[in-house]
Amino acid sequence: MSQQQDGNNKPPEEEKKPKAVALLSGGLDSNLAVRMMLEQGIDIEAVAIKTPFCDFDCGKGCGQRVKEVADELGIKLKTVYFGEEYLRMLKNPKYGYGSCMNPCIDCRGMMYNAAKEHMIKTNADFVITGEVLFQRPMSQNNRALHIIEKETEMECKVLRPLSAKHLPPTDAEKIGLINRENMGDIRGRSRKGQLMLAKHFGISEPPNAAGGCLLTDPSFSMRVKDILDHCDDIPTLNDIELLKVGRHFRITHDAKFIVGRNKDENEVIKALVTDGDIIIEVKDYVGPICILRCKNYDYSLVIKCAAIAARYSDAPRHDQCEVSITVDGDKNEVIVTPADIGTIEMMRI
Repeated sequence: MSQQQDGNNKPPEEEKKPKAVALLSGGLDSNLAVRMMLEQGIDIEAVAIKTPFCDFDCGKGCGQRVKEVADELGIKLKTVYFGEEYLRMLKNPKYGYGSCMNPCIDCRGMMYNAAKEHMIKTNADFVITGEVLFQRPMSQNNRALHIIEKETEMECKVLRPLSAKHLPPTDAEKIGLINRENMGDIRGRSRKGQLMLAKHFGISEPPNAAGGCLLTDPSFSMRVKDILDHCDDIPTLNDIELLKVGRHFRITHDAKFIVGRNKDENEVIKALVTDGDIIIEVKDYVGPICILRCKNYDYSLVIKCAAIAARYSDAPRHDQCEVSITVDGDKNEVIVTPADIGTIEMMRI
């Protein structure tokens, strides 16, 4: 005869399903890393990182792709925004820059901390990333990975499924939450291993790498270095957005001049005008919207910038033209001759 269950007896609790937090970028590598974990029955939540230097929200940028990937995989997604704290790190990264102004090790450390915070909050067991050993020279080598884990107190808590067999076992592997034998052995910059995995998971059109970081672009990095060198503290987020458009000129230590290159950039520049900016536009001719951003200005500085603005307009090169100067809503005009291109280029960033 079967024994009747006592009302005070509780049914056995279900065994807790292993859980991980994934750093998801929208590119192929992190997509594959998540799929490998889902295949092993791991519960996944994702964290996406936005910095002031990625194309996260630009149309079909990485922000759009990461949302699409999370939806396709059926996992929750949290977006973490780095703003002023990122700029403060960028001013003086503990582990320096890469070939441009990219502070990759310090940047990854901030990302790990964001994932760690979400791991603790959601009672997850470990963090996963799509990092591939030796794919990126500064941040994806053994030394750098060890530094980032140590700095964030995440030793043995970060699993990199694509390269796991080339790396020391993590705690999740040691205690059997995942099967190390089913982990990847990809290393280096070749995409062959990833493409084979994509085929395994039925990804018919594998995406390219996720949206690039502007800090790895040499030309943009020169603008970043210039503003950091001439800023007493840290630049504002508005300053950073302005770096992404127009031609930039360093007129004096405290004065920078930005010249729009087309109608779309003119609209962006107008939207970024802030208190204290001097707006300069050529009258009667098609030309750029320009901003003179400086702590203090005098008449000679304004004239110099007005001449630069005239040079990039349709005004005749050797004739005088009228230029509008707007300061805090007050509008005046000056008459200038377009600047010589050789002189201009000496000031261009």
